[in-house]
Amino acid sequence: MDPSIFKAYDIRGTYPDQLDEQAAWKIGHATAQFLRSLLRGYDRGMANAQSLCVGRDVRTHSLSLRNALIEGMNAAGANVIDIGIIDTPQMYFAINHLGTCGGVQITASHNAARYNGFKIAGQQAKPVGADTGLKDIKHIATALLHTLGKPTGSVEHCDLTSEYKKHVLKFIEPGLKKLKMVVDASNGMAGKMVPAIFSDLPIEIIPINFEHNGIFKHDPNPLVEANQAEAKALVKSKGADFGACFDGDADRLMLIDEKGNTIPCDIMTALMVPYFLKKNPGSAVVYDLRSSLVVQEEILKNGGTPRRERVGHAFMKKTLRDSHACFGGELSGHFYYRDNYFADSGMITLVHMLNIISQSGKPLSEMIAPLKRYFSSGEVNFHVENKDAMMKELARKYSQGQVDDLDGVTVQYKDWWFNVRPSNTEPLLRLNVEAKNADLLKDKFEELKGMLGEPVHH
Repeated sequence: MDPSIFKAYDIRGTYPDQLDEQAAWKIGHATAQFLRSLLRGYDRGMANAQSLCVGRDVRTHSLSLRNALIEGMNAAGANVIDIGIIDTPQMYFAINHLGTCGGVQITASHNAARYNGFKIAGQQAKPVGADTGLKDIKHIATALLHTLGKPTGSVEHCDLTSEYKKHVLKFIEPGLKKLKMVVDASNGMAGKMVPAIFSDLPIEIIPINFEHNGIFKHDPNPLVEANQAEAKALVKSKGADFGACFDGDADRLMLIDEKGNTIPCDIMTALMVPYFLKKNPGSAVVYDLRSSLVVQEEILKNGGTPRRERVGHAFMKKTLRDSHACFGGELSGHFYYRDNYFADSGMITLVHMLNIISQSGKPLSEMIAPLKRYFSSGEVNFHVENKDAMMKELARKYSQGQVDDLDGVTVQYKDWWFNVRPSNTEPLLRLNVEAKNADLLKDKFEELKGMLGEPVHH
């Protein structure tokens, strides 16, 4: 088994050279051992407390990896509830709905078709990342010598589609207007879930790439502008109210306004702030530190408590839970909800956007225009071998600003700020710069580029 498949937040690699059935068996065995070891006395008596949920996406190798993963879990003595072909957020729902000690979703999210992987969650769908158990699972899995063992656990199959649909649709508010939306499912799980959940609503859905058979027309990554091209063209030609482009496992989405323009995810967070704080006065709202200053400003303006957090779903979910925040948004297109077990959900985000657009009565572009108060570089990568030394140098050079090291180095001035943070897996530094006007942004970006070198274009 290639140890490099264990990432900061999940397990991911190319099939079958990095990740194969033997690795899946070991990971299943190790995950079952680890998650069941966390059960405390009072948990053990619950009907499904000793069981794990397993779900999968539609990649061509997901089924054989599922079989091996479940065999490994059974060999470790765990019972498995197989919930079938699902989007990743349904896994978080299932763990809570069924009361299991955790679960594994077989997916490689937004990666190309040759990749696969495992997203692991514990009790109450708490994320299992490098610092919350993934290193232990890696340690157990790599120490297993063989993939044999008499399975002592059972497997049952459970279709939770109708329960999950009910859970998602409980967020629909009265007065939903007859809206027209383009949805690009990116040949991933949204192609199954959007029709299953939204078909009874007074919404006209214009579908693109809803076939889900493991073949992707474009990489299922909505953050790449080129992957939104089809949806943008259709929004304009069909006169749709908006468009949504999902990633492969449908836990993330990007929105497109009625003019065919991408709405950056931090602007989406800012748009959702008044809607949530009206229902949850004074609540905290969590956002990642790459987000525009407009997010903090909107939270304060609407009487909420801004909670700025490190990048990554493990940090976002923990802070959401600790601060009992009503929701959180991340630049990557993950949106998290208190009333969804503090977990992210693409489908629930779509429901909230339908509510917001219905209640506003304005076109989406008009709603977001006042939120575009700043100019941003977006995230730009630079190849830097000695990442720590460079971050120290940046902190020293810009020490007149307000410097913090929550995640890499952030420096704030009156009319501009930047953050530089290291990649977990590569010799890269990721830069975000924002300024009050376009000229200042250009100057500061060039100035930082002088230290960081030429940007890396993937």
